[in-house]
Amino acid sequence: MRILVSLFFLIFLLSFPAPSWAQGTDASSQITEQQLQRGDQIAEKAFEALKEGDFAKSENYWGELIELFPQNPAVWSNRGNVRLSQNKIQDAIADYNKAIAIAPKQPDPYLNRGIAYEVQQDWESAIADYDKVLELDPEDAMAYNNRGNAKAGKGNYEEAIRDYEKAASLEPDFAIARSNAALNHYQVGDEKQALDETRKLVRKYPNFPDVRAALTAMLWAQGKQGEAESNWVSVKESDSRYRDIEWLEKVRRWPPQMVEALDNFLQLNQ
Repeated sequence: MRILVSLFFLIFLLSFPAPSWAQGTDASSQITEQQLQRGDQIAEKAFEALKEGDFAKSENYWGELIELFPQNPAVWSNRGNVRLSQNKIQDAIADYNKAIAIAPKQPDPYLNRGIAYEVQQDWESAIADYDKVLELDPEDAMAYNNRGNAKAGKGNYEEAIRDYEKAASLEPDFAIARSNAALNHYQVGDEKQALDETRKLVRKYPNFPDVRAALTAMLWAQGKQGEAESNWVSVKESDSRYRDIEWLEKVRRWPPQMVEALDNFLQLNQ
């Protein structure tokens, strides 16, 4: 099954290419202007293939860049990203390992490797990588959010909430972190807080299907059928994946109580 690449999980190193590619390596003085221009051309093709959803072609282009610039951690990490998008988990991890070996103080490869470990449900390894990101950059909101995901995967929902709320405090417009916090508040029984926060998110982000679907489930559980159904209309029109409970549980990874609440709505609403 192809892994969904979305802003929930995966980031790409969009700064490529740049003159700092080989900074700190023995090869830095050997890179010519012609090589940089060639790299620009290949990178443009790699990102264009990515936009078109052709991950295999993008992977090939990143491979060409690795041949040109084998000591640039960004090209290894980005090929890891497109491999991850194709469910080539071990190959992706190998690329992230190479990027980390070249530049052990760069946080992005750790962040992306943590995502790969999450796909394997290797929560401890994922948490270790997110811890490393936060050691390198204590204000990395994405690392807090992703560490919350891994902790929730382990069933440590209270700890996950603290990470999600830290992510949201660092970036108040980080909507998915706030949504994750609300979902996990519901999981631990803080239903009022979960509902209040989800309502706030719907008001601020009315076209965000995750919070609309969450609000639908919460309202239905409270017996507010009309309001639940009116919120579901927006979800149906914008993102059909929320009809798929397996996707919700295994890919989006809502906590169990929220999955059950939406499943009840879907079953009874049919």
